[in-house]
Amino acid sequence: MRNIYDSRQQLKYVFIIGAVLIAIASVVVSNKLIQNLADEEREKMEVWAEAGRVLVSDDTELNMSLIARIISGNITIPVLLCDEKDSIIQKKNIEVPEKNQEAFLKEKLQEFKKNKQPITIDFGDGTYQYLYYDDSILLKRLLFYPYAQLTVVFAFILIAFFALSSTKKAEQNKVWVGLSKETAHQLGTPISSLIAWVEYLRTKNIDAPYLDEMGKDVKRLETIAERFSKIGSNPDPIPVNINSSILKALEYMETRISSKVKLITQLPDEPVLALMNESLFAWVVENLVKNAVDAMEGQGQITFKLEVAKKTIQIDITDTGKGISKTKFDTIFSPGYTTKARGWGLGLSLVRRIIESYHGGKIFVKNSEIGKGTTFRIELRKYKG
Repeated sequence: MRNIYDSRQQLKYVFIIGAVLIAIASVVVSNKLIQNLADEEREKMEVWAEAGRVLVSDDTELNMSLIARIISGNITIPVLLCDEKDSIIQKKNIEVPEKNQEAFLKEKLQEFKKNKQPITIDFGDGTYQYLYYDDSILLKRLLFYPYAQLTVVFAFILIAFFALSSTKKAEQNKVWVGLSKETAHQLGTPISSLIAWVEYLRTKNIDAPYLDEMGKDVKRLETIAERFSKIGSNPDPIPVNINSSILKALEYMETRISSKVKLITQLPDEPVLALMNESLFAWVVENLVKNAVDAMEGQGQITFKLEVAKKTIQIDITDTGKGISKTKFDTIFSPGYTTKARGWGLGLSLVRRIIESYHGGKIFVKNSEIGKGTTFRIELRKYKG
């Protein structure tokens, strides 16, 4: 299995991993800074508690003005100073409501107890006081900073991811359109020449059956050129009976695949109309049949089952091939993906493009089992008339 876009996919994953690592490193550093700030606030509280102890002591040699300055210097950290019976002696940096002040302070004390270990103030005479405190407003704001930072980083990752994806898709679209238009242009001249040769041979008494087969092949080339010319344009869809469209495409394929492959149809008796481009839709059917024949190695059965739901038309295409791993359900539609030694891996990618871009529908792997087969589902909008 090979994919010509593997290198780009790997670069995309490297970019995402790198961005995630940067985000993790950023959060770790931020948390470290916040922890350092929290430790610093506790040290400040310990100094504040010591200053309070000294201020009420009998040591007159200490600089009382410096101690008072230390105590009054705390303007951000909420503090509750309590005695041994949890009676509040002093409060600081706490906004107390006018009503139910005592109940509010008791509730705040329990909150402080729950969040932080208190600082014990020992006065040396057998009496103690306890300093309870909480994080400052600045520290609380910083606690949310890593998450905001992480959100910004992941938003950047998503924007960059979608930008890369859209750039890749735009590039693929240009390749599709350019390749298709050039193919149609290049086919035009030899097809015109072949038509002239067929008409010339009809005048030379050549056996009619041979000329008829040649005419069919030339007509087929005209159809292929027409399909390629419509890639990149917006052909107007018209109401088409999907039943007859599927049967026509299968009738053409039946004589061009192995006789050991059986084509089965389970279609409603009444016409089922959908807005579509019949030529491009036939291309979808042909590609899916070829893909199924390859998966079955030229032997098995392919079933086309059509059902009409409330808003959509559902077409299930089931083969008895080797199946697809669940991890490949979406990958198989990528340009360049193929399990064959030869080929560009454009079949299923083209199928998805035609169904989604030109018919406004969906195609996906409905289910698959290794060694038993695969079911693709196409969903198209019903024609309301």
